[in-house]
Amino acid sequence: MKDVTIYTDGACSGNPGPGGWGAILFYGGNRKEMSGGEKHTTNNRMELVAAIEALGVLKEPCQVKLHSDSAYLVNCFQQGWFRGWMRNGWKNSKGQPVENQDLWKSLLQLMDKHRVEYVKVKGHSDNEFNNHCDLLAREAIKRLT
Repeated sequence: MKDVTIYTDGACSGNPGPGGWGAILFYGGNRKEMSGGEKHTTNNRMELVAAIEALGVLKEPCQVKLHSDSAYLVNCFQQGWFRGWMRNGWKNSKGQPVENQDLWKSLLQLMDKHRVEYVKVKGHSDNEFNNHCDLLAREAIKRLT
């Protein structure tokens, strides 16, 4: 399997409001930047969409290290939240439907194809790639407005 490093970030102007996402993929000496947005969304949705879009462009199964500043995204996989959701019919610990199920399910389908390790990075600090993903996400929001 190819080793791919991915950085992702999502942003929202208002929550909900116009949102954007950004991703940078590294493989070998190659670098690919991606971004996009939605007119009415939430920050959490954009964080998930960034990961989905980045994993979705991989043409073959890969070993991926995905870096994100989203505790929502990273903790789900590091702490296994999704296993409980699936066991409980996509209900959270309070018996409520899990938010963003559509995106979680899309992400889990991609993870059936790839081996993904999620790495939490500190947002808005000294990580140049996380900061650049934030810039990509914010530029995507500007293109919507």
